[in-house]
Amino acid sequence: QVQLVESGGALVQPGGSLTLSCVASGFTFDRYYLSWYRQGPGQERVLVAGITAAGAVPNYLKSVEGRFTISRSNGDRKVYLQMDNLHPEDTAVYYCSVDVSRRYWGQGTQVTVSS
Repeated sequence: QVQLVESGGALVQPGGSLTLSCVASGFTFDRYYLSWYRQGPGQERVLVAGITAAGAVPNYLKSVEGRFTISRSNGDRKVYLQMDNLHPEDTAVYYCSVDVSRRYWGQGTQVTVSS
């Protein structure tokens, strides 16, 4: 079955950096578009960035453009989210996701940006 496991969330000060990782199993990883979403306190879950099977990135959430970078390693079955210059409003649970017949989600990893 499809499984997604995120890691890398932490408490970080404003202006700091984090790299989130998601390891996937249960599907042909190098054929699928992968995404990172986030859900802040009291907010809806929103798409942060997606990456095609070939590594192209169509778009980022406007508020993270220029600060976040999504990437993937098909050989390792991992997708990453490099987050730089973090702002307090980036505080959220971050989820890795893939649509394989239906949408699957990881358990999420908490990112807290606070001084």
